[in-house]
Amino acid sequence: MSTRYRISVNMEYCRSADMAFEAGVKQAAELGFRYVEPMVHTGWELLSEVHYFHSFSMEEDPLLMKEICDRHGVAVSSLSAHSPLMKPEAAVPRLTRAIVLAKACGSRFVNTDEMVKPAWMDDDHAHEVMRYSLQKAALAAARHEVFICVEPHGVYTRTADGLMRIVNLVDSPWIAVNWDTGNSYLAGVEDPYEGLAKVRDQVRHVHAKDISIEHSERERGKVTGTPVGCACGDGVVDWKKVFEILDPLDREIFLSVECGTIDQAARSLEFLTQALGTRLIA
Repeated sequence: MSTRYRISVNMEYCRSADMAFEAGVKQAAELGFRYVEPMVHTGWELLSEVHYFHSFSMEEDPLLMKEICDRHGVAVSSLSAHSPLMKPEAAVPRLTRAIVLAKACGSRFVNTDEMVKPAWMDDDHAHEVMRYSLQKAALAAARHEVFICVEPHGVYTRTADGLMRIVNLVDSPWIAVNWDTGNSYLAGVEDPYEGLAKVRDQVRHVHAKDISIEHSERERGKVTGTPVGCACGDGVVDWKKVFEILDPLDREIFLSVECGTIDQAARSLEFLTQALGTRLIA
């Protein structure tokens, strides 16, 4: 058998429309998505509280997110719970709560990256601190059977070897890879398809992010990642090659679309549905 795919949409797709969480979920359902990837935060974020932003507070009842999604006929594929692994006082409680929330929603994936490296921290210190953050989070991940998926997005994860060094800091089957097709391309340090091939066996989740030619010309080699891309199929990512690399895994993988507008989300869904054909499952 080959890999089977499900398509989701990261809730960043509606940020430009100033949508609240539930409005964004309703819109995703109307576009035809059956899964969403919510962004979560701790505390009470002002723009979310006044319904101008889609992020969901983990101060809420953990079952509220599922209730909202159930109301609109969609499920939670994963949580965008990016946490600063080099800042354990923030990363540990944030990841732990995200894992609990994911489990309550019936999801098995929490996505993160190393985020920003403090200027005063050298490389060895940084990795020891990240080891602590991931070890603590991995204990919760094992209890709840939720994968912590680290993605290429920072100074260390811009290469496949750097990404795998972080994934392997802790000996846990619950720490895996969320491959971001756009970030790996924009980093410009190595061939993104060779990088994907290197980490393939650890890939449990994919951020389906395409990069426009203009975006590539402006930022490739100058950044380690970007919040959103263009519509899948409109940019420089070779999706046929991506699927050829992932197909032999023989597991289910979510492709969570990361784009900047509602129209781009709709076109991404159409493109990926056609590109996947019979490999796409409900």
